[in-house]
Amino acid sequence: MSGLAASNKVATFGEILLRLGTPKQERFVQANSFEIDYGGGEYNVAVSLSQFGVPTKFITLLPKNDIGETALNRIRSFGIDTSSIIMEGKRLGLYFLENGAAMRPSKVIYDRAKSAISEVKTGQIDWEEAFQDVNWFHFTGITPALSKSAAEVTMEAAKAAKKIGLTVSADMNYRKNLWSSEEAQTVMKPLMEHVDIAIGNEEDAEKCLGVSAENQDVTSGELNPDAYKDVISKLISNFGFLKVGITLRESISASDNNWSAVYLDNTNKEGKMHIGKKYPVHIVDRVGGGDAFSAGIIYGHIQNFTAKDTLDFAVASSALAHTIHGDLNLVSISEVESVAKGDTSGRVQR
Repeated sequence: MSGLAASNKVATFGEILLRLGTPKQERFVQANSFEIDYGGGEYNVAVSLSQFGVPTKFITLLPKNDIGETALNRIRSFGIDTSSIIMEGKRLGLYFLENGAAMRPSKVIYDRAKSAISEVKTGQIDWEEAFQDVNWFHFTGITPALSKSAAEVTMEAAKAAKKIGLTVSADMNYRKNLWSSEEAQTVMKPLMEHVDIAIGNEEDAEKCLGVSAENQDVTSGELNPDAYKDVISKLISNFGFLKVGITLRESISASDNNWSAVYLDNTNKEGKMHIGKKYPVHIVDRVGGGDAFSAGIIYGHIQNFTAKDTLDFAVASSALAHTIHGDLNLVSISEVESVAKGDTSGRVQR
């Protein structure tokens, strides 16, 4: 494994949420308490990369109160640069998670109206200063879905990043509880003009960018990876992406999924779509799997991995994320490499 240059710093911009999950896979109506944790798409990516030794910076707004300070301390605990976080706003966003099992799906209820970052304004963040020691910028489609002003600031950040020559990646991350497909496309299509690497799941491209795979039913429990070659080709043709990664989740039940992905690196014009290994996963917690994949793609790029090795690392990393309680992928490089090389036995390490 090659070392990481000090200049390979990744900045992410988004919301950190307080997660309130039902214990023991209880339903909301049963729960007399909630398990507290923190999560959020871009925050999850920053933590995962920090676990891999990549210098990271998380940019957000937090309320200037004890809850905001607690969130700030949690971010710092992972060695993440918090120097561009602004302490301003009314509240920290929440999300409630009902943990599903078998044929009963998990449920998420958001309580993030008027959260600090949803009220961010253009010009409030000095992007030139925030990106001063950064080489990579990552965002997701969740942040621009929070509010009109959050969408405007996301565009402001993406433009600033491209202007100074940063690599820009985006996880489309469509959330139907935040906006409609029509609203998403209105905002996300212009944003994608400033993106080098696009990442999403099997339906994000359709909901956010209007590009869908033919004859694929994401609820069927079975997906054909080859069907996504045309999707990737259209995304590259329409938006000029250099690289595209799409995760493929075959949902057998809320407890068991098959997990894989496809990836194409168009920088050398070879046009070959690589198909990742399919991992059968008995799920401990499925939230954050896509974020772990994004972090794996970013890490592979920074390390100058081949397209295949990048995909292998990202899929193994995100498969492992499903085995860990909470949003965060708290795994090491060696653990990911072991799984990527085929060791999925789960034997006790003594």
